[in-house]
Amino acid sequence: MKLHSERKPATNTGISRIMSRFLATEKRFSPILFWSLIVGALTGIVGALFQLSITKVQDMREFLLGIIPQVPAYQLVVSVLFSAVLVFLAFLLVRRMAPEASGSGVHEIEGALDDVRPIRWKNVLPVKFLGGLFSLGGGMVLGREGPTIQIGGNIGEMVADFFKAGKEDSHALIAAGAGGGLTAAFNAPLAGILFVFEEMRPEFKYNFLSVQSVIVASMASDIALRSIMGQSPDIPMRMLATPPLTSLWVFLIFGFLFGIFGVLFNFLLVKTLDFFHNLKGWMFSLAGLYVGAFIGFLAWLYPELIGGGYRVIPQALSGTIPVTMLLLLFFGRFGTTMISYGSGAPGGIFAPMLALGTLFGMWYGNIAHSYVPDLIVRPELFAVAGMAALFCATVRAPLTGIALTIEMTGNYDMILPLILTCLTATLVAEGLGGKPVYTVLLRRTLHLARK
Repeated sequence: MKLHSERKPATNTGISRIMSRFLATEKRFSPILFWSLIVGALTGIVGALFQLSITKVQDMREFLLGIIPQVPAYQLVVSVLFSAVLVFLAFLLVRRMAPEASGSGVHEIEGALDDVRPIRWKNVLPVKFLGGLFSLGGGMVLGREGPTIQIGGNIGEMVADFFKAGKEDSHALIAAGAGGGLTAAFNAPLAGILFVFEEMRPEFKYNFLSVQSVIVASMASDIALRSIMGQSPDIPMRMLATPPLTSLWVFLIFGFLFGIFGVLFNFLLVKTLDFFHNLKGWMFSLAGLYVGAFIGFLAWLYPELIGGGYRVIPQALSGTIPVTMLLLLFFGRFGTTMISYGSGAPGGIFAPMLALGTLFGMWYGNIAHSYVPDLIVRPELFAVAGMAALFCATVRAPLTGIALTIEMTGNYDMILPLILTCLTATLVAEGLGGKPVYTVLLRRTLHLARK
């Protein structure tokens, strides 16, 4: 009894210490995680509104084309003017109010996390939303993920300023907003989390709270997005059976080809950016007008060549595009992607890359099926693998590419071919001396800022 009575105070003291430590930890954790929840929810809501607004603007084009006489010349004029005016407005907003809102803006967020680029959220938030809306609504071959990532990062800084957060917490909230932004673009929370940890790893300040902040924000963003947009995958398609192990060598060759293409893609993208940046006089001032007019012409001539790819991907997956046309579309959209992003219009590069990967993948899959039909039963296998492969070869973030593709298509049984394809594409691109696209874009931005 005596021994028991002696232990009891020690036990109570131990419990008290544990409870005190838990309460102190909870108090320390609560603000940043709560702020991350706000950042994620706001990013998801804005991301959903961004998608809905783009659809409304695109529907406006169809409405205008529907009410005018169905004469080719009239249809052409309306299509050209519609895109030219919208893209010109996007350029005007970006160049006069927030030059850092041009392009995807992902490298700007990485620069902010590395303390080499400022975040001016009061300017960037409205400009990126409206500029991205006009650019994508006008038919530019760009994706919504770039704007939502930059918007999310700026919302993170906005919330940090509102709550007067310290520098470390501000960095965590910016990263959390970026993860929530990718989540909101593709309804892919795991990809949003991995994107920050993998792609932004040199700039991201790793600690327990910063990691949890990204997870909380991505979760909150996805809940907000699904509440508005629904819960279906971003790219609905049939579930594909796991290919046999004996077919993996075909995916190895496929990944090798995309590794080479990824290096070429990044090289030409920077060259196109430099070309438009070095324009002088009216050629520079009116770039939005004539680039938009060209996109409007293509929208009238062959709509599959324009837009982020949300129209052409389902068509390719359904098999309605002839095999020879798949390759022609691939090269055509490659050119329009270079022009759209290289011109400096606000918009992302992920979605156009997914479309390119799908088109080339379907072409390759059909060719492979014709040679080894017993191994490759469905060409769509390579469409799914192609979405991830080009992303990995250019962005150099294989885990993100794999997760993004699986979440967007729902094809979880493709995990092994995806890993092999992405690993091969990443290693080949790295072996050829290529650099991750956002690293290259950030270095270019810093170099131009010093001039």
